[in-house]
Amino acid sequence: MTARLTAEQLLSDLTEAERERAARVESVLPTIRAAAMEADARGEFPPGHVKLLADAGLLGLVVPVEYGGLGGGLRDLAATTYALGTACGSTALAFFFHCSASSRGMLPLAAIEAGLYADEEREEVRAFAEQVLHLMGRDQRCLANFASEAVKASNANVLISTLATATEGGWLLNGEKSFGCLSGTADYYLVTARREDVEGLDALSLFLVARDSAGVRPRQQWNGLGMRASDNHGLVMEECFVPADKALTVPGGFGRATQMSRGSWVGNQIAIAAIYAGIARGAWEYAFDRTMSATFADTGKPIASSPMHQVLIGDGEQQLAEAHLWLRRQIELEVSDPPILPKEEVVQSWKLAKGAICERAFAVAIDALKMCGTSGALLDNVVGRSVRDTAMGLVQAFPAERGRLDLARLLVEEESWAGLTTSDSFDKPPAAQPALAGQGEG
Repeated sequence: MTARLTAEQLLSDLTEAERERAARVESVLPTIRAAAMEADARGEFPPGHVKLLADAGLLGLVVPVEYGGLGGGLRDLAATTYALGTACGSTALAFFFHCSASSRGMLPLAAIEAGLYADEEREEVRAFAEQVLHLMGRDQRCLANFASEAVKASNANVLISTLATATEGGWLLNGEKSFGCLSGTADYYLVTARREDVEGLDALSLFLVARDSAGVRPRQQWNGLGMRASDNHGLVMEECFVPADKALTVPGGFGRATQMSRGSWVGNQIAIAAIYAGIARGAWEYAFDRTMSATFADTGKPIASSPMHQVLIGDGEQQLAEAHLWLRRQIELEVSDPPILPKEEVVQSWKLAKGAICERAFAVAIDALKMCGTSGALLDNVVGRSVRDTAMGLVQAFPAERGRLDLARLLVEEESWAGLTTSDSFDKPPAAQPALAGQGEG
């Protein structure tokens, strides 16, 4: 009988091609797991992990074969981030933010096919999109995706104030990004900025910034509660030059591309939630094995047989199962062909799913902590890391409370927070500012 892969704990119906890609992921898990404790303590993404993932072909996991990738889709991405999460949440998060860059290639190409660009726009759009995909697939380069900023708006998750100014041969970027993994590690930063000469959301543009470009540097050392080894240091750009051929600056081009997403905003956010479920799975297996192997001195029975532990085991199994059910449902909604539900209902489901999954993952980590007792409550062991890492899921992108409120607003008022807005949009009437709907930083 073929050994069960970690990814099959989430998706038991992997196709032959999906299973082959999942086997590549399985091959790197031992190395990633072995490095997790030191990486967390140092707060640094292990320097050998990029090569490890590249050698396994995984930097091109969700890139089409024609661009040198493995041809995976959202199911592969969620299964992969889940599996990586069982070994190291930080690595899983960094890998997700690399893979999320593929949407900046795939969605514009889909928008071209849908006829959303004028004839004179298509060449620039296609050239940029294919460049992103070739970098990830054929060239096995590591990309980091930067949108979030420290400044906030009341009506959107991400406010873009980073400014792009036209100059001879390209663009000058000025601004700060507060969130985004692989800062100082990735080969290229995929930066969202707004054109200085265009108003509103039409100004949103994409730029490929080489790591060694003049005028770009990490923002500050991030001393996070959890996910500490994701190199989540942000970016500072000061008169950073980006050549014209490394930019997608067609007015409204980015917004039109996002319309092609099946889910929220760029359509891959469920793979972030899968990370936290994977972390919970890893902690749960650690706690169960620990309490099954340790025995009471007087009876010889496993510690797991005590009434308290059995209550915790039942609760943990339920919470983990519910997290898996939410994950599978949202994945199915976003990949089914033909679609099961219209896009607006898929987005509504995501607003509940993200919080439900992350809250349950945190609950599982707490149950694992209780099962292992004082002797297992260490800062740097699997349980200690899982409690801190899953706590980040409670706040990343949006808390469960905001997701539920956002859904209620959609149902009652037909309004929602936008995924992105720009700093020059505050005084524009709503009709002039079409929303880029969705949640999350990916």
